[in-house]
Amino acid sequence: MTEIDERRGRVERTTKETSVLVEVDLDGTGIVDVATGVGFYDHMLAQLGKHGLFDLTVKTEGDLHIDAHHTIEDTSIALGAAFREALGDKSGIRRFGSASCPLDEALAQVTVDLSGRPYLVHTEPEGMAPMIGPDYDTTMTRHILESFVAQAAVCLHVHVPYGRNAHHIVEAQFKALARALREASERDPRATGVPSTKGVL
Repeated sequence: MTEIDERRGRVERTTKETSVLVEVDLDGTGIVDVATGVGFYDHMLAQLGKHGLFDLTVKTEGDLHIDAHHTIEDTSIALGAAFREALGDKSGIRRFGSASCPLDEALAQVTVDLSGRPYLVHTEPEGMAPMIGPDYDTTMTRHILESFVAQAAVCLHVHVPYGRNAHHIVEAQFKALARALREASERDPRATGVPSTKGVL
């Protein structure tokens, strides 16, 4: 496994629609420097870094004159790729993590397996408000998770059994995701090697 100061990922992604830089340190202290131009998404990425204790830098310039879709999507792709890079060979990690986080009337439950196989199960309450602020389409939350999972190669289950306020419903998911990823990616002092009977994740 890589040394503590090397559990870092850095991804630059440039297309005709966006330019993205993501840097993550899994063994950080929750220092966050995020700017995508989409205010609510920045707020969610700050939750991910703060509650996961990941040092996280995200700098995205995108075609916001069209809408926020490409900016959010491409940032999520780069975030997943950076997270996978930071995990390295995954030797000595806990692999599995779970967390439940309430936010007022909303509750999010997240379980993750750093399995090397992308799979997402995601449920939210029906009838959510379509927008949060001027530029965050609430249908993007699932797409963020899909994009992250595809690149990070993790199995992720996210369930929000109840909630009324869309802001609370989405934010609770990011907080619970942060906590679950933190637990799964932490080193287990009793573990040696890769936590899989296959010998690789």
